[in-house]
Amino acid sequence: MHGLIRPALDPNFQPMAVVYREYLKDVEKSGQAARLVVAIERSAGQISVWETKVFKDGHEDKRTIAVMDRVVKTLLWARGGFRIKISGHKGLYQHLKAAYAPDGARAFDEDFMANVYEKPFEVVYAENPDDIATAVEKSASVGRHLDGCRIGFDAGGSDRKVSAVIDGEAVYSEEVVWHPKVTADPKYHYEGILSAMKTAASHMPRVDAIGVSSAGVYIDNRIMVASLFLSVNKEDFAKHVKNMYIDIAKEIGDVPLEVANDGDVTALAGAMSLEEGNLLGIAMGTSEAGGYVDEHMNITGWLNELAFAPVDFNPEAMVDEWSGDYGCGVKYFSQDGVIKLAPAAGIALDEKASPAEKLKVVQGELEKGNRNAEKIFESIGTYFGYGVAYYSLFYDINHVLVMGRVTSGKGGSLLIKCAQEVLDKDFPELARKITLHLPDEKSRRVGQSIAAASLPEIPKK
Repeated sequence: MHGLIRPALDPNFQPMAVVYREYLKDVEKSGQAARLVVAIERSAGQISVWETKVFKDGHEDKRTIAVMDRVVKTLLWARGGFRIKISGHKGLYQHLKAAYAPDGARAFDEDFMANVYEKPFEVVYAENPDDIATAVEKSASVGRHLDGCRIGFDAGGSDRKVSAVIDGEAVYSEEVVWHPKVTADPKYHYEGILSAMKTAASHMPRVDAIGVSSAGVYIDNRIMVASLFLSVNKEDFAKHVKNMYIDIAKEIGDVPLEVANDGDVTALAGAMSLEEGNLLGIAMGTSEAGGYVDEHMNITGWLNELAFAPVDFNPEAMVDEWSGDYGCGVKYFSQDGVIKLAPAAGIALDEKASPAEKLKVVQGELEKGNRNAEKIFESIGTYFGYGVAYYSLFYDINHVLVMGRVTSGKGGSLLIKCAQEVLDKDFPELARKITLHLPDEKSRRVGQSIAAASLPEIPKK
């Protein structure tokens, strides 16, 4: 890949943004281009439609399938849905249909989407691109409510954060380390969340509303899928987890509750701060959380689970243990990304330590001025610059807000510097359009819980 800026500690990185760009150039030059249209259908009749050009069927099929497999997967996890409809390349359709079967290579994706949308997952073909349904997108105004006494809770995989917010001002915030992903008993999660909310409530004269930011997928405040409960069996999940936030809120009081994906809350936090939309929020913590606020500063209803979206085309890239796929964002834009690069940086980590503890060790080395520790965050920054370029294919982005524990301390500034360098040198047109933002330290750590507090609307009496 000519002119590619290599991550200091990962010379084999193959950014999807560059792979797709080179593919498209070759398609345009070939005189063998065909129109490819992909539609992703999700709940409430919503349909996202995305279009590009590919080589015609029978011409460079192997390359088309290899590249577009990754692109369609990204689109699926960005938008979310139970049906992929495709037109323009029969070979790609046949590949995707086999991959997204219960016994296919993308069985995890198929099962995940079927559970979230509570419908069987399918891949279908349309002979004519014009037969693909017109896009039906719905966005909703959520959050930005600052009146009254509010609890904002942010459930991360390594720590939980809670804020007591009175008329938009945080009067109390705390972070508590916990281990939800490795705990099978849902009582642990219930009691931890309840304790945090009671603590916040004790710092206010009353509670008028509760807002929750949490990793996973939520419909009507119900937990559909969430990595926080990885160790909880299916029976206990259905019985004790699905309605957990609803049940806990009832213990606090009969007040409005709003639960949102933590990535969407990151984006909302940014939009509230900047007073502008077209903002992609990325939280780099236990995993990668994505969220998006459109030009009207509304949340779109898209899934934005970018942790599972591939950013590295290299088939030898690290595999995500949960999804079983390689090159996905979770191994690049999270504490896993830091841990992955530590051996190449010559930093030994205690295998018995938790991921959060391993991250702290690396961040400690960074604060001491360890040059190799700097290279870790520089490499993640290079990853991220190419990641932003790739995400811009699927989102209209003017602003990118980066938060989460990986960005704490010096690492956040190094990361942003190297990401900006990638955009400036390799994607100048995007560098002119997109501004990268790193909030202040407090906002980076607890900003999501404060933004979460603004989610519910308090009915006027």
